[in-house]
Amino acid sequence: MLSRPMFTVLLVFLTVAAFPAAASAAPASSGAVVFSKLVTDSGEYETAEKEKFVKPPEGGLFAAKGGRLNQLTENPGDSQPAFSPDDRTIAFIRDGDLYAMRADGSGQRSLTVGPEVDGRPSFSPDGRLILFERGGPSAGSPRDLFTIRSRGGGLQALAPSPADEHEASFSADGRLVVLVRGTAQAGGGVAEDLYSVRPSGGRLVRLTRTAGPDEFAPFYCRGGIAFSRGQSGEGPAAFADIYTMRRNGREVRPLIRGAGSAYVEDVTPNGGLLLFRRDQGLWVKSLPAKDKSAPRARKLSEVPDGSATSAVFSSDGREVAAFAETETATEARQTLTAISVATGRQRELAEGFSFSQGTVTTTIGPVIAWQPVRATR
Repeated sequence: MLSRPMFTVLLVFLTVAAFPAAASAAPASSGAVVFSKLVTDSGEYETAEKEKFVKPPEGGLFAAKGGRLNQLTENPGDSQPAFSPDDRTIAFIRDGDLYAMRADGSGQRSLTVGPEVDGRPSFSPDGRLILFERGGPSAGSPRDLFTIRSRGGGLQALAPSPADEHEASFSADGRLVVLVRGTAQAGGGVAEDLYSVRPSGGRLVRLTRTAGPDEFAPFYCRGGIAFSRGQSGEGPAAFADIYTMRRNGREVRPLIRGAGSAYVEDVTPNGGLLLFRRDQGLWVKSLPAKDKSAPRARKLSEVPDGSATSAVFSSDGREVAAFAETETATEARQTLTAISVATGRQRELAEGFSFSQGTVTTTIGPVIAWQPVRATR
């Protein structure tokens, strides 16, 4: 997914139309949605002894479930949570190092330590490995990809190079990792192409080779890989269409293109449904099986103008957890919402956690994680 810094306020999505379903609406997923929240106060305080001080930042990882909000960690440097497939472990980043803990916040342990800046952890489908990015201590340093055993140890570089490797994700069978490699160009700028590599670091394969547009936000899906193609980043120059291709990089085909940019947000674990952002809204589209056409995309919810989003499927693909963010001169409100893929109906996952008052500033995200629902439940 694109890296999008979250602003100080979030606005609830407004449903525009029910999403027709072939079956009755599915029950709500039971897993918690975990996200980071940093609360800072720029006000100056004074002790009883007339000594002035500035209140330090507060925050950590929070879990929203059943209309309640529980704080899992109390370190404001905690962010980027990711669940293990068995739903028992959360990997996350603490002040640039990789950590892991139980789903209830207990048993916090460090997996990496050092001056490097680690980020964007994700588990392999079997839960044995954690894939993550690592950059140098200087801002803007190129990143490399690593795996480490989920219990610690066995650090393995996947595709070390002077280029910038990022936005990596596992295939459903865990045998391959797709990644973005950004290579500096002689005339200036960076060209981003897609590669695949084994989790052991072997058999690096270049999948795309485009002279102009970038490829980014890749996900393995039914039939191959779905990805965005255009100009990555933020600002008026950014644009994208959505394409698919085989795992080997062949048969590149447009999936979503035309008026208005379309950006990949997520793909269901079974690879059959795409979530994307387009025209101030979140949309879903079935991904075609081999040699078959897919139904047209349908708008799931509307996002107000000027908003950014962070959205992810639940493990069963029945719901989408989403943030939308908009700041106005008269209102500051935060809402975390679950949207039914079958009906478009929405429900608040947690209530009453707005801190955007006075001098207080709250930063959310940019990564949210939905706790997997085990089949035995």
